Amino acid sequence: MILWKRLKSDKLAVVCIIILFVILLAGVLAPVITPNSPIETNITQKFQSMSMKYPFGTDQLGRCLFSRILYGVRTTVILSILTMIITILIGTILGMISGFFGGFVDEIIMRICDIMLSFPSEVMILSIVGILGPGLFNVIIANIIAKWVWYTRMIRSIVLQYRDKNYIKFARVSGCSTWHIIKKHLVPGVAGEIIVLATLDTGWVILNISALSFLGLGVQPPIPEWGMMLNEAKNIMTTHPTQMLPAGIAILVVVAAFNFLGDSLQVALDPKKHGKLKEVIK
Repeated sequence: MILWKRLKSDKLAVVCIIILFVILLAGVLAPVITPNSPIETNITQKFQSMSMKYPFGTDQLGRCLFSRILYGVRTTVILSILTMIITILIGTILGMISGFFGGFVDEIIMRICDIMLSFPSEVMILSIVGILGPGLFNVIIANIIAKWVWYTRMIRSIVLQYRDKNYIKFARVSGCSTWHIIKKHLVPGVAGEIIVLATLDTGWVILNISALSFLGLGVQPPIPEWGMMLNEAKNIMTTHPTQMLPAGIAILVVVAAFNFLGDSLQVALDPKKHGKLKEVIK
């Protein structure tokens, strides 16, 4: 409730939440609200201008751009969020185990993280997709493998800050089980910072999935995906440059909304930053 009250006072955060909610809802309801099939081709209707039947016009194959954008929410945004959830789950479990228990387990997990982090994430993603082959499922796996290590280290460092707090020590002395301490004391303590990191990184995952699809390594035709739509539009950029606008603007708006929302959450979850922001506004 406190977090929501602080977010409500931030107009930018409210706008971002509304934008993301509307976009996600449109993606979920795409089969109901789209006026045309996103994959049905009709060469006789190619490069149609905006109209009631084709709100964003049509592409070089006569497909409805508006329908493809809405269905693209499912592959670009919703699957990016799913990727982040899986990544956070793996990183949280391993990070808490490593930070809370320490010792030999911590050493093994951290050495694995050091090896993985020695490779740039983009290079690792391209390598994994190159090995597994193009496809949406392989792109998701590649993003999870490249990112879980970073979350594991971040969450471990957060857990180390909380592990020696007095209330944790008191819970141990009182005979509380390890699971109880983690569930009741550690998880609530790190949840806020995890939410901020996840919100900021969702935009990064969206850009990664779109970039791989743009390169022909991600989603394959005829499945609608914003990066692939840009790839198809680049071939006719000199004759029909407006074809790149729907997918390009969609990516820009969603990534910006996630980034701005992440910044607002960071301020809202830190009372000191929240107070400073209010002073600056006044």
